[in-house]
Amino acid sequence: MSSTELPDLPFLDAAVGELFAPRIADGVAPGSVVAVFDRSGELVRSWGFGLDRLDEGGAAPDADTAFRVASCTKSFTAAATLLLRDRGALVLDQPITDFVPEFRFSDGFPEAPSLRQLLSMSGGLATDDPWADRQEGLSEVEFRAVLAAGTPRDSTPGTTFRYSNLGYALLGQAIAQASGSTFIDFVTAELLAPLGLTATGFTVAGRSGRTAVGHRRDAHGAWHALPYSGPGAFSPIGGVVTTARDLARWAAWLARALEGTQPRGEATRRAAQAASETKGAPEGVEVLRAASRRELQQVQRTIPTARAGVEEHGYGFGLMVEKGTAIGHTVGHSGGYPGFSAHVRWNAPGGFGVVAFENATYAGVSVPVTALVDLLIAEGGVTAPRPEPWPETVALARAADRLIDAWAADAPSEALAEEILSANVAADVPIAERAELVRGLGIVAAGEEPRLEASASPASVSWLREAADGPVRVRISLAPVAPARIQTLAIARENPGE
Repeated sequence: MSSTELPDLPFLDAAVGELFAPRIADGVAPGSVVAVFDRSGELVRSWGFGLDRLDEGGAAPDADTAFRVASCTKSFTAAATLLLRDRGALVLDQPITDFVPEFRFSDGFPEAPSLRQLLSMSGGLATDDPWADRQEGLSEVEFRAVLAAGTPRDSTPGTTFRYSNLGYALLGQAIAQASGSTFIDFVTAELLAPLGLTATGFTVAGRSGRTAVGHRRDAHGAWHALPYSGPGAFSPIGGVVTTARDLARWAAWLARALEGTQPRGEATRRAAQAASETKGAPEGVEVLRAASRRELQQVQRTIPTARAGVEEHGYGFGLMVEKGTAIGHTVGHSGGYPGFSAHVRWNAPGGFGVVAFENATYAGVSVPVTALVDLLIAEGGVTAPRPEPWPETVALARAADRLIDAWAADAPSEALAEEILSANVAADVPIAERAELVRGLGIVAAGEEPRLEASASPASVSWLREAADGPVRVRISLAPVAPARIQTLAIARENPGE
């Protein structure tokens, strides 16, 4: 996650105040906490509004006030699954019945969903909010009895996005079976402890510091405090209790795996990967490899969207993903539970994120968080970066430019062409025809090295050449071989309207 200069604190104060303070005044929630964090997971600033509880002793929540974060838990469940995959304890394409034999579709459909399909919300299960949010404390015996009665099938597994909490409860069972532990013990020992997330857990018992109380609002506008549900078979869907400070550290650790995803030379790539592997964990502790963290943050199942600037949208593994030229790569997840609303969201090219909690049932805090992240993206001038061309791409582009000069002057060029062009170039269009095209376009001598323009791939660049009737665009791309050779050499008049 590279860094973009965030707006100054007065700007942040004004923006957060405008987006979040009215929600307390309007009765959306009794209280909220908001934090902006940087690429290291450190908080740039945090804000508290309203009260963390409405009984005696209530105070404005802060970055160290614990809240239930509901479905923001799913990124922990997904990370635990991939950690076991990396250790060889399970395979993502295994059917869930390898771990939970009681599962069956009630219509007799013979194929059980795979772990991969459950992770990506495409397991054929129906959307189950808010039923699942009341099942957290269900015992394993009770859960398996529910499964044995049969599960309705919404769609064919692997074909359709449907947000399913039940699918993540099933993943929790697979994690327990594959690890030989309980889901909560495995996540605590293998993720929370190594990353130093000491304020994160699955219960409010024994916590130090303040813990927010969840509320619901009745038809008359009165608030009613709600108890925390206890841990159980459905904790993998939403059971995490944590602070804004800890969730920011978790999010930034995931996000740092996206550093170096645009190749910028081998040395830079290796340095970025090494940094992303170690930051946020004690020295020498890998926790979860960067490749697996990146996997969580890629679209695994597409979801239609009409949101401006989003060109790719969908569900990863336990995370929602948006990509676009105007926004770069944005990742996050919402959480809604009886008494609570949560949202965490980060922008990879900008190097920042926002986390916010509210202590009211399904309050929809994702709305102001999304608006704030969009505002910070716009203010920071974040765009999806084009990768830097490889040194080999640059060298071959310059050589191709000299080859074009030779063709334009009808000068000897056979040795240079043989040196830089892959064999397919002449087979696709004979060299003599290419030289004739260059002379027909009236390309004039360059006189200087080309000004290269990057493309979506480090193996491709383009540049302009002056010609008799206007500029000509030259594009090259490299073949996937070593030593490097040009596989595409396209030369055509520039059309500004395209």
